Parts: sequence; structure tokens; C-alpha cells
Amino acid sequence: MSLENIDLLDADRFVRMEHHEMLKSLREQAPLYWHVDPAGGGFWNVVRHADVQMVNRDNELYSSEIGGISIPNPGERVEEGGFVDQRGLNMLYTDPPKHTRYRRLVSKGFTPRMIRLLEQFLAHRATLIVDNIIGKGEADFVEDIAAELPLQAIAEIMGVPQKDRHLLFKWSNDLIGVDDPEYEGDPGEAAMELYAYAHKLAADRGIDPQDDIITKLVNAEIDGDRLTELEIDVFMLLLSVAGNETTRNATAHGMHALLTNPDQFTLLKSDVEKHLDTAVDEIIRWASPVLHFRRTTTEPTQLLGQEIEKGSRVVMWYISANRDEDVFTDPFVFDITRTPNDHIAFGGGGAHYCLGANLARAELRLIFKEIALRMPDMKMEGEPERLRSNFIGGIKHLPVSWTPGPRVDPPPYERETRLIK
Repeated sequence: MSLENIDLLDADRFVRMEHHEMLKSLREQAPLYWHVDPAGGGFWNVVRHADVQMVNRDNELYSSEIGGISIPNPGERVEEGGFVDQRGLNMLYTDPPKHTRYRRLVSKGFTPRMIRLLEQFLAHRATLIVDNIIGKGEADFVEDIAAELPLQAIAEIMGVPQKDRHLLFKWSNDLIGVDDPEYEGDPGEAAMELYAYAHKLAADRGIDPQDDIITKLVNAEIDGDRLTELEIDVFMLLLSVAGNETTRNATAHGMHALLTNPDQFTLLKSDVEKHLDTAVDEIIRWASPVLHFRRTTTEPTQLLGQEIEKGSRVVMWYISANRDEDVFTDPFVFDITRTPNDHIAFGGGGAHYCLGANLARAELRLIFKEIALRMPDMKMEGEPERLRSNFIGGIKHLPVSWTPGPRVDPPPYERETRLIK
């Protein structure tokens, strides 16, 4: 593809999956590429694995806080509708030392004990998710399977009643799907509704503490420093979107990859325990649910021999780095035995490495184990419907079918005694 045909702002080209060809051309011809923005100015694009890692890890020169994290920053689109400017409040929109302080406080809710408890709960819920549909023989894989475990995990983390989890589904779709005609909700209104819901949860936990992450956040303290009410509300928004959309889409992309590469699905089913961990990492590489993140330069600099002005937008394409031919053998081949698998779907290290990476891997292991063991003849009944976005690589719908099977009906889950310390 010639460089003149590249348009990374055209979301329809991402729906048609043309971005892989565009980004491959950039890796080959222009690994640092200036893209004109019709709205004004332009932005630099970094597409190779090593360069994306380098920019991702240099928080002093490449800032998350100055200008936002995407093209354009979603918050910039809807501030007039009441969306709170998240710069300095949301972990994704902060730089060290502010980011370091924030991360230390919120990590109080992600202790090994909390994650172990959550994994036990989610193993039980994964069985019930399949129980609820296995007798039907058909489903929309995204809405009925892929969305459910991340939603239930986030609800458990936040202390949200399971009956309210689909509120989180709607709010996160409205926030992420601003360019998709299927999601017609107002992102500003969705954000404020989510803030209000999270604020009430935090207030309730101040009166009636529970062993959930929102209680930990309300009470988290390091050297007298605590999260403000607004910081807690914004973190709940981050959890609702980042912890829901990304794992849901990784699950959907993973199932689509297995069904369109039946030899890999057969291999996984032949020995689930042997292949599950490497399969999960390959699914994450293949999906790369967050397609890009943006940074803004804090000083004039030089990148790949190019002079870059202060205040320039620099966009890191994770989906491109995870198809880099210099790092991955046959990167466009889906291989569940791939090892090593140095994907950077979780951010490639540095201060912004995904706080929920281990939880995401656990969710993927649990749901794909259930599918491989209990729905082994699953097949596609139609093509996937993709999210219209150049920021999130999403699948909205994926019709599937299988031979109906029996329920397992596990005994009620008994969580160990909750202790707030």
C-alpha cells in the first residue's frame, strides 16, 4: 500500500480490517509517520515493537497528562456535555510522580489475596455462564458469553449488585462507542451516571465496609495520603470501561480466531491444561483490544532521526507492534503454542503497565477452559460485527451455535469470611 492511501482516522477502514495492511506498510516504509489531521495539525505514528516500547516507558518526555491518550482524546469530544476532564484524576491521564502516588493507593485493592478471592468467585461464575446457555445451542457469543465474565468480575470488584451489572455494560458502550451508530447513548450523560453510581457506592462503603475493592479504595492510605472522592469516582469509571471492554473484546477476538483456525481450536481441546496459558497470551496478542495510546511531547526531541517539536502528538500503535515481523515469526498466523510471545497488549512495561493484566489472563483462562471442555463443537453462524473505532478493537456481535449440552449446576459459592483490616 502506498503511503498516500493511509488514513488512520477513518474508523470505517478499521471495521473492514484494513488497518493491518496500513500499519504493515508503515512498518516497512515509514516507521515514524506524520499523519495530517483535518481538525488541525497532525500527529506522529510509532508502529514498530521496539519504538512503541521506548515511547511507552519514557514518561518524562512523552506525557499522558498534557493532551490525553487517544486521537482525539475522548474527553475532549464531550466536555461540553458535562464530561469531567480526567487529566490528573484518571491513572491513564497522569504521569509520575502523580501516577505513582495514584497507583500505590489503588493497588491496595488489588492485593494477591483479593485476586485469589476473585479468581475463586470467577471460576464459579464461568461455569454458571455456560450453564445458562448450553442448553440453547446458539447465542450471540459477545453478549451472552464474552461480556458476562468481565462484567461479573467488575461488579464483584466494585461491590455492584450483579443485577446492576448491565448498567455498567451500557455505560461503557456509550463511552467507548462514540463513533459507532449502534451505541446512541450520550457519553457525557453515561459518564455522569456512572460517577453518581460510584459515588453512592463509596458513600455506602464508608458506612458499611465490605471486602471489595471500593472499600479498600475508600480506606486506602499511605503516609496520611488518601484518594479524594472525585479520584475514587473516576477510578470506578476506569474500572468499568477498561476492565470490561478490553477483556470482553479479547474473548470475542479469541473465539473468532479459534473458529476461523479450526486446527488451533482442535489443538487446544486436545490438551486444555497444556495449551491454555500460551493460548491466552496468543489471544491477547492477536486481539490487542486497545489499538493505540497517544502521548504528548514535553520538550523538543529527536525520534528515529526526526526532529519532534514540544507539544507534538505521538501515537503508539500496539496492534502494529504486536504484528511486528522483526519480533514475531509469521505474525499474521494465529498460533496458540507461540513462545516466546513478547506482546505488548498490556502496555509494554513502564509506569502504565496494565494493573489488571493478571486478572484479565485469569478471566480468559477460565472462560476458554469452560468453552473447550463443554462446547467443543462451537461454530460460527455469521460474520462478526465490528466496533466502528480506531481506538478500541471491538467485536459487537458474533453468532455461534453448538450441540446443546447439560448443565453442571455447581453448589452455591461460599466466599471465605470477609475481614476488613
